[in-house]
Amino acid sequence: MSHRFVFIGAGNLATHLAGVLKEKGFSIEQVYSRSEKSAKLLAEKLQTKYTTSIQNIFTDAVVYFVALKDSAFEEILTQINFQNKLLVHCSGSMPLACLEKYSENIGVFYPLQTFSKNRNIDFSEIPVFVEANSPENEKRLIQIAEKISGRVSVLNSEKRLNLHTSAVFACNFVNHFYTIAAEVLKSKEIPFEVLNPLILETARKVQELEPALAQTGPAVRFDENVISKHLETLQPYPEFQKLYRLVSESIYKFYQNR
Repeated sequence: MSHRFVFIGAGNLATHLAGVLKEKGFSIEQVYSRSEKSAKLLAEKLQTKYTTSIQNIFTDAVVYFVALKDSAFEEILTQINFQNKLLVHCSGSMPLACLEKYSENIGVFYPLQTFSKNRNIDFSEIPVFVEANSPENEKRLIQIAEKISGRVSVLNSEKRLNLHTSAVFACNFVNHFYTIAAEVLKSKEIPFEVLNPLILETARKVQELEPALAQTGPAVRFDENVISKHLETLQPYPEFQKLYRLVSESIYKFYQNR
């Protein structure tokens, strides 16, 4: 199996994925990004070439990894002749079929994790979900994925979209709530770090219990006295207040129906 890859995109996911693929012996021939700073930074890390010109993307790679925001697919991919090489996107929300007009050999390589460029992460523990338009392409993607992760699965586009939606709730929304908590604490000069033991224990509990069984707090029993005090505290933050009310009602309704 030839190991010549090109990465289209140089963001958080591309930085981690390209890095671990290089560590495992794959050759990253080139990195493309519209941002010279991002492209150069990743290329230097990988000790490879980079370009900010779509016309200068190498045409002799064996696999092209697309790590772009979903809205950029059409604009960028239509300008590249992939010569029916294996074209793979890394999106949780885009279907496999979105690549059909660009190559006869297509796939998906989706690592389920939150990535930040400056944080080290153990890729061997990250679930990687693959999909392809032929058994041969699927086999190739599985072989690549198994070099970097011990948790590789085949998952179709419909299920992957559901998985990605769930991940937004479990990660992105939760992190936004951390941000809200930090803002509320900052207003009273309380350090966010006081919440760390609570955050860690909440995360540990759902490793052992079904999340619905781990739920605690005033909204489960709809303790109106506590909830109204919290809402009063949030008066300086009308958007946070609205979220608190909506989420509390959602929690209460969920447990009323169980």
